[in-house]
Amino acid sequence: MDILKVFGENLRKYRINRGISQEKFAEMCDLHRTYISDVERAQRSISLGNVQRIADALEIETYKLFLEEDL
Repeated sequence: MDILKVFGENLRKYRINRGISQEKFAEMCDLHRTYISDVERAQRSISLGNVQRIADALEIETYKLFLEEDL
C-alpha cells in the first residue's frame, strides 16, 4: 500500500463529495492550496497535525483517510 497515494485519493474523494474547491478547502484547514494539491497527488508527505486539520475540516474520523478501497 502506498499510504501517500491512499491518503491523497481519500482526501480528494471526501473534498469533492462535499463540493469544496481546493482553494476553499485550504482556507478551511489554514493551509496553502498548492499544499492540498500536492497531498492529493501524493507529491508531498504530511504531518500528523495536518492530517488532523484535514479530517476536522472534512468532519470525518481521521482513520477514514487511511482506508484503502478495494478496486
